[in-house]
Amino acid sequence: MTVEMKLAVTANDVRSFSETNSEPAWFTTLRESAFAQAAELAMPKPDKTNITKWDFTTFPSWTVESDTVNALTELPAEVAALVDGESQHNVYVQRNNTPAFHKVAQELTDKGVIFTDIFTAMREHSDLVQKYFMTEAVKVDEHKLTALHAALVNGGVFVYVPRNVVIEEPLQAVFLHDNAEASLFNHVIVVAEESAAVTYVETYVSTVEEAKGQANIVAEVLVGDNAQVTFGAVDVLAKGFTTYVNRRARVGRDGKMDWALGLMSDSNTVSENITHLVGDNGSADSKTVVVGRGEQKQNFTTEIRHWGKDTTGHILKHGVMKEAAQSIFNGIGMIEKGATRSDAQQESRVLMLSEKARGDANPILLIDEDDVTAGHAASVGRVDESQLYYLMSRGISKQEAERLIIHGFLAPVVTQLPIEGVKKQLTEVIERKVR
Repeated sequence: MTVEMKLAVTANDVRSFSETNSEPAWFTTLRESAFAQAAELAMPKPDKTNITKWDFTTFPSWTVESDTVNALTELPAEVAALVDGESQHNVYVQRNNTPAFHKVAQELTDKGVIFTDIFTAMREHSDLVQKYFMTEAVKVDEHKLTALHAALVNGGVFVYVPRNVVIEEPLQAVFLHDNAEASLFNHVIVVAEESAAVTYVETYVSTVEEAKGQANIVAEVLVGDNAQVTFGAVDVLAKGFTTYVNRRARVGRDGKMDWALGLMSDSNTVSENITHLVGDNGSADSKTVVVGRGEQKQNFTTEIRHWGKDTTGHILKHGVMKEAAQSIFNGIGMIEKGATRSDAQQESRVLMLSEKARGDANPILLIDEDDVTAGHAASVGRVDESQLYYLMSRGISKQEAERLIIHGFLAPVVTQLPIEGVKKQLTEVIERKVR
């Protein structure tokens, strides 16, 4: 069954946008095909969340023009605070749909590293982008929202790290949303070739109280043999968006993929974080923290799928729900036939801070092989009374004791973020949301 799609853009608009942007012919064709498929494909069906009445397609403007800047100091304080001043040499800032600021160390460019906006990458490295754009990690025709995303991409980043290149300093991308009319159809690709290593950290930050557009975000990570990728993200998008976020990785032999995700948006959200361990001896570690408030409805699915032998996958998800927020936390460890000696572990824990808040932790193990190790733990409940009592017995107020417990509960992701400005931002957002 397909769902009627009402869009403010037409197939002609899609072609015109692509041509005006000087996109390569292959991408114009891909857009047009995806637009046609979006009209026919069904919506995704996240487990235990009915999204049939959610509006993913209505928005006032596909793209908006925003000012660029010559220096980070010209950006709003909320953005400038995220970047560690002059010590951060590799930064990209996108303002709504406009590449607003970009700098990359010459040393990386000399080594063949590409770190630029997605449209510049298409024009200057067309074959490379075509090789990876929705071909291996996420596919255009998975469902209506992936097809819609491919048709309407209006921003994003392309990162390419050649074989044997190890980047010590994190690459940082900041997506600033300061126009309520803007929609974010951002596409991020991170490629680490064989024996390469990179840390990429992205932050979504809204400075408007309520959005009128849509957020449909896809990130694809391709980890080559013996390569390592750390992907950090902090999402702080405004209420009013209907947010679909799909972050997915494909990991080769002896590859290593680490996720550290702080999902703090105030919008209704469907979030997928899926890692395919394709090569033998690959590993993935996914850590996610969430704070829900108000009347938010959210669905978070984290999955690590084992295809290769001797693979290891660890999932950790901690969520805090307050007021009338509702969230589903699906954790899936899947071991395919032939993935012998693989290890799938997961932990999902939810704290509820009010009577009306709802959190549901669903650990799922799907195993089609005998010689494996797997385990899971899940809990949903209130703040531990014994911990509260201990802290209060030391002269700490109940409110402060509860705050300290929550910060400790969410610390696994906060401590993993390698950029101090982003780490501080996440701490401050947590503080504000649970206050």
